[in-house]
Amino acid sequence: MRADGRRLKNTDPMYRVAAHIMDKRIDSMNMTTIDIAYEPMHEYINKKRKEGINISHMALIIAAYLRTMAEYPELNRFIVNKKVYTRNEIAVGMVVLKSLKDHDGTMSKMYFKPDNTVFEVNDIINKYVAENQQAPENNKTEKMIRILLSFPGLLTFGVKFFKFLDKHGLLPKAVIDVSPFHMSLGITNLASIRTNHIYHHCYEFGTTSLFMAMGNLREVPKRKGGEVVFERCMPIGVTMDERICSGSYFATAFKTMKRYLANPELLEQRAEKVILDTCK
Repeated sequence: MRADGRRLKNTDPMYRVAAHIMDKRIDSMNMTTIDIAYEPMHEYINKKRKEGINISHMALIIAAYLRTMAEYPELNRFIVNKKVYTRNEIAVGMVVLKSLKDHDGTMSKMYFKPDNTVFEVNDIINKYVAENQQAPENNKTEKMIRILLSFPGLLTFGVKFFKFLDKHGLLPKAVIDVSPFHMSLGITNLASIRTNHIYHHCYEFGTTSLFMAMGNLREVPKRKGGEVVFERCMPIGVTMDERICSGSYFATAFKTMKRYLANPELLEQRAEKVILDTCK
């Protein structure tokens, strides 16, 4: 039994076989772009700002993903050592620039619940960013890195040792909690540094099954009423481990996420129902 997940032994045989054929995450990475209509988000953010509430685009994206995960729990699965697990928690990793004057960033994780409202998500993100910008030296991930770099050869030995423990399900929860490689979702907002979206790798070490990268806005052609119109969208580059669920499952989940972002008011209330990953 891993500290961060429960092993699933009765998943679809195809996926159990896939975990052996594609035994590395780099073998099983699929990539897609989700174009999110910008105007509904923009109008919602402006509406809330007039009410004295500052909601970020990041908060909307994460809140919509959490609500989607509440309906599609297989998104929170991961593969380690050819075995399929479902997570005990929802951990989201995000890089925070230490200051606007340099390019150095720090990364740790935020923890959420599948029924969090957009307001709760926004508060968690704001607290996370403030803590990492005001006192980055307190970041537990960086403390672990400084320890590994403090003695010659310790980094090489430490990383190999952690990988061995992780492979066999023995990595302590204290290490998992500070590891930026063990998370439900990795996310980055490249639009904040005026960069196009990318397809970020899912790390081979750890348990990250999905990574999202938001990029600069773009005009996307769409057919409406017999003519082609251009809709301003926020593109999100998504990289996913295809071994955790089927392509149709991913596609349906992403359509659900887009539906929530087209109606952000839906994220103000708690999820009516949270579906558990009942596979054993």
